Amino acid sequence: MSCREVLMTMSNSQDSVSDNVTGSGLTQELTQELSQKLAKAPKLNRLFRLQFEKAQDCHVLLFPEGMIKLNPSAAEILTRVDGVKTQQEICDELRVAFPDAPEDLDEDVKAFLLHAEEKKWVVYVE
Repeated sequence: MSCREVLMTMSNSQDSVSDNVTGSGLTQELTQELSQKLAKAPKLNRLFRLQFEKAQDCHVLLFPEGMIKLNPSAAEILTRVDGVKTQQEICDELRVAFPDAPEDLDEDVKAFLLHAEEKKWVVYVE
């Protein structure tokens, strides 16, 4: 699965929600907002814990009310979110790890991080 197909399934009680995030529909305003965040380092919100769940055979984000099941692309991004690396450094690291990734990998990663911020999974360090 590529970074263009960042799919997450949220398991909360019996509810299930799927989101599809891609960078293909970024507006200029959104692009400017993302550019301003390049120098900031995202970190996992303290209410969430990222871990590999053997029973699910994937990475998950745990939080008090439930669990968010991540696909491999989302997990690759979030495992690099440490409050030290900037968005751009995360993109650069992924580009090295996945040299065959599409040219718009950076846009997709930034769009995912924006989505993660909107969902309150990550916060930014100045």
